[in-house]
Amino acid sequence: MFGYQVEAGSPERLGVTREGKDINFAVTVRDGGACSLLLYPRGENEPEAELEFTKDMQYGDLYAMKIRRFPIDQYEYNYRIDGTVVQDPYARSIAGREVWGKCPEGIHQVRCRAEFASFPWQGDHPLELPYEDCVLYMTHPRGFTMDPSSRVRHPGTFAGIREKIPYLRGLGITQLELMPVYEFAEAEAEEAPKKHMPVKKISAGRLNYWGYGRACFFAPKASYSASGNPVRELKELVRELHKNGIELILEFYFPHMTSPALIRDCIRYWVTEYHIDGVHVNAQDTPLTDLAWEPRLSRTKIMSEYFPLEKIYEPDYSPKFRRLAEYNDDFMIKARCFLKGDEDTLWQISESMRRNPVQQAVINYITCHNGFTLTDTVSYDVKHNEDNGEDNRDGTDCNHSCNYGEEGPTSKKALQALRRRQMRNAFLLLLLSQGVPAIYGGDEMGNSQKGNNNAYCQDNDISWIQWSRKKYDRQMQEFVREAISFRGRHAAFGRRKPYRMSDYLSKGMPDLSYHGTRAWYGEFESYNRQMGILYAGEYTGDRTLYVLYNMHMIEHEIALPTLPSGQSWYLLADTGREGASAFLEEEEKVLLEDQKMAAVPPRTIWILTGETHETD
Repeated sequence: MFGYQVEAGSPERLGVTREGKDINFAVTVRDGGACSLLLYPRGENEPEAELEFTKDMQYGDLYAMKIRRFPIDQYEYNYRIDGTVVQDPYARSIAGREVWGKCPEGIHQVRCRAEFASFPWQGDHPLELPYEDCVLYMTHPRGFTMDPSSRVRHPGTFAGIREKIPYLRGLGITQLELMPVYEFAEAEAEEAPKKHMPVKKISAGRLNYWGYGRACFFAPKASYSASGNPVRELKELVRELHKNGIELILEFYFPHMTSPALIRDCIRYWVTEYHIDGVHVNAQDTPLTDLAWEPRLSRTKIMSEYFPLEKIYEPDYSPKFRRLAEYNDDFMIKARCFLKGDEDTLWQISESMRRNPVQQAVINYITCHNGFTLTDTVSYDVKHNEDNGEDNRDGTDCNHSCNYGEEGPTSKKALQALRRRQMRNAFLLLLLSQGVPAIYGGDEMGNSQKGNNNAYCQDNDISWIQWSRKKYDRQMQEFVREAISFRGRHAAFGRRKPYRMSDYLSKGMPDLSYHGTRAWYGEFESYNRQMGILYAGEYTGDRTLYVLYNMHMIEHEIALPTLPSGQSWYLLADTGREGASAFLEEEEKVLLEDQKMAAVPPRTIWILTGETHETD
């Protein structure tokens, strides 16, 4: 017999809250249906008590019950609503899903837990890094370390990610974005998206690997924990990331008809309870304006596909802390088209690389989980999703990719070299843009999904990162590390303020300018695939830099602007350098023999600097 005093509770906060030794349960019941609270002894799958919400416990569609002096740490709970056993949407922890891929049996196998344990944060707090200082790394919390090649003690877990922090730091990463880390039903999901939206049903026997669909959005995923305590383990990961100067961004996918109130409460909870630095929100019904106005999120980064800025800021308002960020495929499409030499893409990519709004940041990427990896972008003309069991009908048919003559892996040395050069070009297109560069995890080591561009159900070596030890993959890692370092050392890239493309301070040249076969004249005709972009040192407070792009299959000459007296053009980086670093050391930089024109090889990017001519 249940021996605790039960009375009407407070509807002010949903979920389970504590008032001294009293515990308050509050839940929303649509249309005011019948509801009862199921209480289980911890670890048991049969309820000890079922307590009905009486009329005096109902506040519209909000139901609230208080239990006096209740030892909540000894119990788990669920609700029975209109005869169906359901979990609390505000549950902070879930029992019964500790084993990845195992489908719980029985209506009481999955249960909710209340979490009130303190955590030794040791003075930790969100880092609040400016977007202009950020380099983002996107990955799956399981797939990042699940493959044996990762060589971690706890593969596929928060602890495994923690083991890889030195790797991320060494690469130069300052933001880590994880796909859903909250509790979802991977083994029995009814919904998951083919793309971002709308949702689709997963074929029988396949896993919801990505984690999109209905979920318990407040609870960290138990099967992502090596210790059996996902709450503490995730907090330890956050704390360790912050110690190493890396922010944590969490992705949330809220299905259609998710309550805007739940979305707001969820994001506030993760920021407060887990010290996360930002969220990437995927949802058609996301209350973006409300999130942007929320005072408790005023220092939290919020990323989404689109923000109605006209409803958030006055036209001339410049936020002191730029926390909103546009996150969509625009840069990816334009960069891929330019990379493979499509016509009429020069002006489009130049604008995307320059784009840097005052009121919001822009997240730029060339690859993400939804599509080809970078290796596959330069290795496949078409998708190969046969392993998904949908007759290759799923996934987009528009990949903007190119195999350069042979579909898939090749043994041809020349083709392998071309693909590696195109990958280096892709990374420079990304890292020399003004927006926040976002790297899809594994691209920096040549990871492939075997041509699968929609690995939503692939929990295997297709979607797991293969931590390659091959020579050329190690060289690619080193190139990415050097490119990130180069971006960080030079103020021309990732600025807080946008370029004006004018000499508004009368320094002798515009802050940014475009060049073709004639200096100071950009040539953006549809047939051109080459350009020079000059970043004036007088405006950046750094040396003058000139980046030459030639994505055509033939050599092109690009004019070299005349430098101030005593200065000459030197080559700093060349993506065509095979088997050696593309970035030259200061003592290795090459003086160009012709100071009027530069003959840039096919599918190559050069970085030049204007410096005082050195004489022997």
